[in-house]
Amino acid sequence: MSKADYVYDVLLGELRNASIPGGTPLKANSIAERLGVSITPVREALRRLEKDRLISYESHHGATVIDLSDDALREFYDVRAVVEGLGAKLAAERITAEQLDELRRIHRSMVEDAERGGHELLGEQSRRFHLLITDIGGPAFLGRQARAIRNSYPVPANASLWLEPERARGHLDAHRRIIDALAAQDGATAERIMIEHVRFSGGYRADRQG
Repeated sequence: MSKADYVYDVLLGELRNASIPGGTPLKANSIAERLGVSITPVREALRRLEKDRLISYESHHGATVIDLSDDALREFYDVRAVVEGLGAKLAAERITAEQLDELRRIHRSMVEDAERGGHELLGEQSRRFHLLITDIGGPAFLGRQARAIRNSYPVPANASLWLEPERARGHLDAHRRIIDALAAQDGATAERIMIEHVRFSGGYRADRQG
């Protein structure tokens, strides 16, 4: 891994989990000092993040983490719902017993973490659950697109519904019903539940942002 790749991966992870929230200015010198690299790989990483539309540049202000407007937020979740819904529909046609077992394992781990009060662990596991389904449904193209969409805008830590036990239980139930639909090879039901599930998340985040 090059130093630029290292810086990019670190910053992408921090943006994705929203430890660097929207609107935050990114100073190349500070990043270089924090990560123990020269300024050159930092600038290269920032250019890549700008191409990913995660940061923006303004004259005399430098790089700033992009924050979603209300309209962009709605569009983001609508696109996610369509892509991940299609992934669930296609996955129902081709999912294997081993892949179902993996989805059930992730779901069981999430239920156990929720019961122990480990709600901060659920967001990343949910991401794995959703992306595994799109990888199964569209291994040649759709899975990559689902990742690109999710990586384009992070969810702020304080806007994650997984931190609220009641809402987490509702989402875990949606995951269970998606698994049941996939096991029954019922693509229409899997797609419908996934779309409703993702759009509910978007409504929740919009309410928190507002």
